Amino acid sequence: MKTELQNYLQHYGIKPSVQRIAILEYLHTHATHPTAEEIYVALHPTMPTLSKTTVYNTLKLLARHGAILLLDIDGETAHFDGDIRPHAHFLCHQCRHIWDLPLAVAPEALLLDELELFQVDDIQLYYKGLCRACQQKID
Repeated sequence: MKTELQNYLQHYGIKPSVQRIAILEYLHTHATHPTAEEIYVALHPTMPTLSKTTVYNTLKLLARHGAILLLDIDGETAHFDGDIRPHAHFLCHQCRHIWDLPLAVAPEALLLDELELFQVDDIQLYYKGLCRACQQKID
């Protein structure tokens, strides 16, 4: 897997490093839409020299190059997604869990005619509400 991740980083024009590979591997193996803090806490025990600054900077770099998604779905904390394929996200207001949702149409189909004057680099579709488990707790 390490070689695949090295190639993945190089494909996006990012020089591989031990820290970058570890962070990317975490995102590819944990579909939980973690925050930078969560990634740091998970990796630090096995990488004691890893700093929070390195995690934050690496995540910004990966997102800037399109290797991961940066989600600002809750308006408070940045979450990260290793799955860059087109999909939507659902945030439960109660439990704060984020789920991946398939798109019924291709993202390009969501473009408005008024956007023809712009170059669109990213489309993010967020749904927010209550998940089934939280709905049942209220009933």
